[in-house]
Amino acid sequence: MPRPALLALAAVAPLGWGLVVGWWTPRGPGTGGEAVTSIVVSVAVGLFAGWAARSRWAMLAAPVLFALAVELIRLPLRGPTVDAPHASPFGVAALLFGRGLHGLFTLLPLLIGAAYGAGLARLLRPASAAGPASGADRDLALARGPRPRRAVWTWLGRVGVGLLAALVLLVGAAAAQPARTPPIPGGVAELTSVRNGDRELGLLLRGQRPDAPVLLFVPGAPGSSEIGSVRRHLAGLERRFVVATLDRRGASKSWAAFPPSSTFTLDSEVDDALAVTDYLRTRFRQDRIYLMGHSGGSLVGVTAVQRRPELFRAYVGVGQAVDLREADRSQYADTVAWARRTGRDELARELTARGAPPYRDMYSYEPLLANETGAFDFDRTDHSEGRGGQGENLNVPEYALLEKVHVLSGTFDGIDVLYPTEQGVDLRRQVPSLDVPVWLVDGEREVPGRLALLQQWYADLQAPRKERVVLAGAGHRSLYQRPDEFVAVLDRVLAATTAPGT
Repeated sequence: MPRPALLALAAVAPLGWGLVVGWWTPRGPGTGGEAVTSIVVSVAVGLFAGWAARSRWAMLAAPVLFALAVELIRLPLRGPTVDAPHASPFGVAALLFGRGLHGLFTLLPLLIGAAYGAGLARLLRPASAAGPASGADRDLALARGPRPRRAVWTWLGRVGVGLLAALVLLVGAAAAQPARTPPIPGGVAELTSVRNGDRELGLLLRGQRPDAPVLLFVPGAPGSSEIGSVRRHLAGLERRFVVATLDRRGASKSWAAFPPSSTFTLDSEVDDALAVTDYLRTRFRQDRIYLMGHSGGSLVGVTAVQRRPELFRAYVGVGQAVDLREADRSQYADTVAWARRTGRDELARELTARGAPPYRDMYSYEPLLANETGAFDFDRTDHSEGRGGQGENLNVPEYALLEKVHVLSGTFDGIDVLYPTEQGVDLRRQVPSLDVPVWLVDGEREVPGRLALLQQWYADLQAPRKERVVLAGAGHRSLYQRPDEFVAVLDRVLAATTAPGT
């Protein structure tokens, strides 16, 4: 084949593969199968590009062409892991868990494949093309002798590519290991998924009795997963319920369900919760189930109960959100005051220059999020999660390798896309009543502005029964910080809603 045609094919192959990846896994692979497939195909494409180009320059050209194609396809997407890099701690994390992860499973295998492809082309090149053109040239080459420096660099290059190949093999093998949940003899213990339209939503089911009441848990921030936290701290609930822990769209086990920005709304999240509710009612043959929402997930939970109260026996809100705009403004004012009081002048200047929320993207909320535990004394709380917070809850078998990574990246992108659209929600106006019993649980050290808003909503809320519980010494994640006390609250919920006549 003519040389120009081979060079064209060497460019088209990584470009085409980049277009496929940009459509198939625009935010990076989410499962072990996707990761292994990405590695295998990337190596094959790189091998072909290196062989067709017959040059080590393919090691650079193939990844660059591939990356350009991926970035072009995912231009309409939004979120820190796909947006332009940002100079902040959150930005570094988003770069590592977004493009860094994508690069590990695609760009690096492309480079390795191109290196071996170029080497293969040199080995297969005819001897007449490989050697000097004349006898005089051969004599001159022999007279010069070997080139030690070039030989050393060649050897180092081969060793380096070999080490990178070994790294990719190890990472691919680790990513291929599936998640699992320990069995419960005679009970329910499985990782499954529920389809809602074209979306697959990940779900962990655990309970010691399959005929126990069903409790659906909707986790906190958009795109977030709390399976590790529930498994590590709230195993006591499994003796009372079949606990169904949902991963919201874009979270670890629902990574492929991250929707286009235009369709990622509170309504779509509520629709997901109701679809999962119907699945659980059918599977466990129960007319009504219990619904629990934590933090941002509590907006989803309250709205689902308001729309379809006949599906639920009771609602439990933990760290209940009421009005995000007002809560964030209060948190902003308290954080500025704390920064000035404690000599954090740079933080105070940054927040003052930015002004009070709401903001348009996640990075604008970063100073508030990053300083929440310090400003509101969470780090002095004597609780079971310790200072590591959510990071302590990744080491559970229910998460595969990539799912652990996406606990953070899913939250980043989910907050960036969904949170700004929820600023108009105010339960005080929109949810004056609920037709099921309601329990609201807070930590004593919750952000004061959130507590004040909750008290206002709770005071006026009309419900068949309502109760507010404050757990001493706990913060926003009170259900994990005081697990024994929290499980005792759920015992009261069961007692009150399963008594005769209820």
